[in-house]
Amino acid sequence: MVREVDYSVLDLPQFQQLIFYTRAYWTEPPSGTADHMVSVEGGISVSCRFYPVARSSPSILFFHGNGEVACEYDDIAPLYHQQGINLFVADYRGYGRSGGRPTFANMVADAHPVFDYVRRTLKRGEYDHSLFVMGRSLGSHSAIELATSHADQMQGLILESGFAHVPRLLRHHGLSVAAPNLDEFEEAVQERVKSITLPVLVIHGEWDTLVPPENATNFYQNAGSADKTLLTIPRAGHNDIMYVELDQYFSAIGTFVSRLNSNAA
Repeated sequence: MVREVDYSVLDLPQFQQLIFYTRAYWTEPPSGTADHMVSVEGGISVSCRFYPVARSSPSILFFHGNGEVACEYDDIAPLYHQQGINLFVADYRGYGRSGGRPTFANMVADAHPVFDYVRRTLKRGEYDHSLFVMGRSLGSHSAIELATSHADQMQGLILESGFAHVPRLLRHHGLSVAAPNLDEFEEAVQERVKSITLPVLVIHGEWDTLVPPENATNFYQNAGSADKTLLTIPRAGHNDIMYVELDQYFSAIGTFVSRLNSNAA
């Protein structure tokens, strides 16, 4: 059994202010979409937005980056729809309409009730049973957590501009990472990555300076899955990766989801 990762190691003030950029921003949902509030702890819920395209389509539970909000995916969701994918985007505490304040530990822990809620919502709405989890940048941690805990309840894992090793990334930006039990934390994270057996798609920008592409290469090489793909988008950075090669980006996601959805049928 893979040991648990104690993410509270990262819940230090000097890390918190660098990791989270909370934004209490929300908009009215476009026609055909639905907003959800998911209870994650007594008196605290996180906001989510569901963008369905068809009940017969597979779905992606998406965890966004640290400066984003779920409702900002209004213009992006149709691109997933073109690939025949329903998109369910989740916020973190302090983001959108969510209550509370985010920490690394509660962000990762909250992924579990959000995942359970999405599964119930899809079942209640009689949607296709195929569910994928995707994490962008900071959201990769929530996605990895679910992939190592609920592998039997999803078809695949997608990481975009992601990173598994927080201290390594902080050092890249010239920041001190002295904290108790940090070595043990890193070992536990590495074990988790190696334990992943789900099919994996990793997408990263060639010119990403915020999260350098070696983070993607490291994850790809160490993930335990026998079915894994690494796509490096030429000339793409961290925040323009989707638009530099729009067709390549979404074609990779659509092909990955469609192939595994067909296998699960």
